[in-house]
Amino acid sequence: MTTKDYNNAVNVWADGLYRFVLKNISDTEKSRDIIQDCFEKMWVHRGNIDPEKVKAYLFTAAHHTMIDYLRKSKRETSIDWKKISEPTVNHDYSDLQEVLHEAVQRLPEIQRSVVLLRDYEGYSYQEIGVITGITEVQVKVYIYRARLFLKNYIGQIQSVV
Repeated sequence: MTTKDYNNAVNVWADGLYRFVLKNISDTEKSRDIIQDCFEKMWVHRGNIDPEKVKAYLFTAAHHTMIDYLRKSKRETSIDWKKISEPTVNHDYSDLQEVLHEAVQRLPEIQRSVVLLRDYEGYSYQEIGVITGITEVQVKVYIYRARLFLKNYIGQIQSVV
């Protein structure tokens, strides 16, 4: 990877990478730090990176750095599926995007990551498996469970709007 390839990667992927991390941890300053760490790692290993695989490298690095951050801060939350028996809707919201953001933040970290990679970033199941280090089948299971939770959390669209 040349300096030109590196600069091009920064210009092309920085915003998408930032959105991905920010959606997962909801902390703007820490998200910026994680992105900076990812680009620093890419710069250090630029000689070993294929310019055509930069996107996968960056998202994988961001995912692993984010996991390290979450483990250190012990901010992982678990969902007690027994307590969530009926759709939960906060009628104070008037914006569907806010409701969806709130629902996504309630997902366990791994489910949130795979859903964001699939639905926001457009990765295939196989690519998500490579990025997260889990099997393609497990990726599908996590996405199914996350979408089921989101559906139950949001409830019927008429009650939100």
